[in-house]
Amino acid sequence: MNPLRAHLLLVIATAILAATGCDPATPSEPEVTTPPAPASSSASTTEAPIPSRAEDVQPLKPGVAAPSAALRRPDGTTVEMRELYAQKPSILIFYRGGWCPYCNTHLGQIAEAESELRDLGYQILAISPDRPEELKKSIDKQNLAYQLLSDSDVDLAKTFGLAFRVDDATIDRYRQYKIDLTAASGRDHHILPVPAVYIIDQKGTIRFAHSNPDYKSRLEPDKLLAAAKEALDERRS
Repeated sequence: MNPLRAHLLLVIATAILAATGCDPATPSEPEVTTPPAPASSSASTTEAPIPSRAEDVQPLKPGVAAPSAALRRPDGTTVEMRELYAQKPSILIFYRGGWCPYCNTHLGQIAEAESELRDLGYQILAISPDRPEELKKSIDKQNLAYQLLSDSDVDLAKTFGLAFRVDDATIDRYRQYKIDLTAASGRDHHILPVPAVYIIDQKGTIRFAHSNPDYKSRLEPDKLLAAAKEALDERRS
């Protein structure tokens, strides 16, 4: 074959192959598909450090959205807090546990105001690190009709800015009184919430907040009722 003609044929063939994406001179690399990263269980991978003193917590204030978490009922089933918020206006009671006499007294006081709060349209949700089995004991001991929920991993207490880590000296002192935080929660984190009361509307917005690092000081029922009525008045206005 004429060398010039052969060269022209080679040029034409190469151009055709290149146009179809099959250029033998520059083979394409195989396509690599990168699988998506696994979804995170939380909105942020960084968690704020837990204060070592109750006085250093930074509780959420009114006007912001109430965080949600999956908590356990006394029967061990789980429920998302956002689902409960949507049902009706909610009063959240954060308490340390059924082993705390001050908490038990406060839960009893809340029970005395329960009928008035229900008449206003509220539900009461009392939350502690206690595991579900311990919640049952508190309900039976005090004959409580409102809901007690287990936040054993203190996920909700953390996001509300109420969690603090109990120091070793206090842990040892508790043990002298036969108080075992690990046994109560089923976890060994030794984290407690600062006692607090929140009022959440059905849109999931915090309307009232009260907390005190002094666990002996609790919101009185009459003040809670006044705050509950005021929150309803604000919603209607």
